[in-house]
Amino acid sequence: MGRYRIRVATGAWLFSGSHNRVQLWLVGARGEAELELQLRPVRGEEEEFDLDVPEDLGPLQFVKLRKHHSLVDDAWFCDRITVQRPRACAEEAFPCYRWVRGEGVLSLPEGTARLAGDNALDVFQKHREKELKERQHIYCWATWKEGLPLTIAADCEDDLPPNMRFHEEKRRDFEWTLKAGALEMVLKRVYTLLSSWNHLEDFDQIFWGQKSTLAEKVHQRWQDDELFGYQFLNGANPMLLRRSTSLPSRLVLPSGTEELRAQLEKELQNGSLFEADFILLDGIPANVIRGEQQYLAAPLVMLKMEPSGKLLPLVIQIQPPNPSSQSPTLFLPSDPPLAWLLAKSWVRNSDFQLHQLQYHLLNTHLVAEVIAVATMRCLPGLHPVFKLLIPHIRYTMEINTRARTRLISDGGIFDKAVSTGGGGHVQLLRRAMAQLTYCSLCPPDDLADRGLLGIPSAYYAHDASRLWKITARFLPRYNRSSWADATERGAEVRGWSLLLSESSAPSPLGRYVEGIVHLFYQKDDVVRGDPELQAWCREITEVGLRQAQDRGFPISFQSRAQLCHFLTMCVFICTAQHGAINQGQLDWYAWVPNAPCTMRMPPPTTKEDVTMATVMGSLPDIRQACLQMTITWHLGRRQPDMVPLGHHREKYFSGPKPKAVLKQFQTDLENLEKEIKARNEQLDLPYEYLKPSRIENSITI
Repeated sequence: MGRYRIRVATGAWLFSGSHNRVQLWLVGARGEAELELQLRPVRGEEEEFDLDVPEDLGPLQFVKLRKHHSLVDDAWFCDRITVQRPRACAEEAFPCYRWVRGEGVLSLPEGTARLAGDNALDVFQKHREKELKERQHIYCWATWKEGLPLTIAADCEDDLPPNMRFHEEKRRDFEWTLKAGALEMVLKRVYTLLSSWNHLEDFDQIFWGQKSTLAEKVHQRWQDDELFGYQFLNGANPMLLRRSTSLPSRLVLPSGTEELRAQLEKELQNGSLFEADFILLDGIPANVIRGEQQYLAAPLVMLKMEPSGKLLPLVIQIQPPNPSSQSPTLFLPSDPPLAWLLAKSWVRNSDFQLHQLQYHLLNTHLVAEVIAVATMRCLPGLHPVFKLLIPHIRYTMEINTRARTRLISDGGIFDKAVSTGGGGHVQLLRRAMAQLTYCSLCPPDDLADRGLLGIPSAYYAHDASRLWKITARFLPRYNRSSWADATERGAEVRGWSLLLSESSAPSPLGRYVEGIVHLFYQKDDVVRGDPELQAWCREITEVGLRQAQDRGFPISFQSRAQLCHFLTMCVFICTAQHGAINQGQLDWYAWVPNAPCTMRMPPPTTKEDVTMATVMGSLPDIRQACLQMTITWHLGRRQPDMVPLGHHREKYFSGPKPKAVLKQFQTDLENLEKEIKARNEQLDLPYEYLKPSRIENSITI
């Protein structure tokens, strides 16, 4: 006989507890015992029991549980169960973190991560095979639109598996803020009912309610060229800017612009010429809103980097050249102020479209959903990669499903207020999908390709590189050709050297991803021989991302380094990258003229005819502007149940070594937080989107 101490933890969410009776069994290597206790779980509480078991069960393998009900199936959210055996020094943990429904028996394996074995008699092997079979029935793929990543099969959030749903507090907050935003829109419309909409100052009539301190600064300085250039480096969309390696072929410099050409060539030679090309928008059909035709453009912006770090625009070409028409008009800082302002507004409108659809929706939300569905279909709960990734896919399936039914659906927000709505947004997403490469999702590769490493004023580039290094100790695979390409295009070799030298002194425990991987994969052969891991890789690349191996995504893992790189990409997309892309909406889009969601007049072809009436007739009307403010606040605000990067509420791993790796990760994040805070104290416009404390641990909004 021996005394077993059992602790049962129930989730702290609303309705996590249950009035139903729960029955428990302990399953060990030497036997099984049904526990004679009457458990009625209480929300947010941990119940402890000391029970005598007549036989020695040996090392515990499973805890089995069944929730009985008489009249009502009162679902129970079980966090975890821990058991301390007689004479054992440590507890054995059985993580659950899911809803328990019905009266079926649920088996929770002991939480030590294990790779798949080839022993058909192994109880854990049988369990993982049964679990995957059940999950593959529950988590099915669906096609939202042809040519785009596959999604979870759910027509609305009610169709989602219960364990992927918002918890009740999250659901209530999400829906309440939508209602509050709708009420604010009504009040603004009433307030402006008899007001004019003829001057830029008229936007002040709706610039109240929920907004940030930085949004106030944008309101005051949005017309400045310096702030216009700054946004390409550190704004809501820092993903488009690249250092020029030659003058773009689409840039038409007619006679009379010799001085401009000379300046561009000089900046090019000095390595200080940059460009932002919106050619992806060329030919995308524009929306029709309430019977009024909207308009799109595909601008090209050439900018120079001053020694001080300021990025200033030199020339804007709003449309690409067309053989059937005259050369496109070039807009310069020396042009009439309203003409230059309107040209910059067209750029900001185009940036709004690519930011929301290519870099936000596709490159973070939809890719993260593919990772999430593949993880649930291919990796059992005992797999170390499942335990690593599961905290980073929390709520992603529901927020994406809500987006497909409310934001980008027929009659959704995009159709009501955005110039790419009405079907253009789907065409743009397909184009972006065709250009989605593996390297573009890995910041060190992407930033090196764009020539942005080592620029002191590129805070996104710096912080993203540091976060990548912290998440996975090593840097991407540099080779001689990539080094030569970078130096030829004027990239800052100093920046490369700095990053390489920083990566050469790893923590004794390794970093987050590498630390976990090396605990369970001692050699490359173990990686190659893991069938569940290889199936997961193929599921992402070949199925979810639709044969993306042609764009550099792997279809198998041949080494630990390759696995670490891919896992770091997964974690980074679901956390830091989404944080950098999502949070800026609150700051940069609240003052609508700085990032107009739509344009209501065609792009100007002359400079002298641009008047204030032209500018106001082009920018969003009151209804569209109010909707932009409301939605970007709703989607960009900090979530009340936010879980910061690296601070998981769930404890999926058991044992001291994985916990030590996570602890080191948290320490590294705290050190980076201090560095960013110290830097930001010296800045007029602090860059805070990649402060670890502001990065959500998964895509939840």
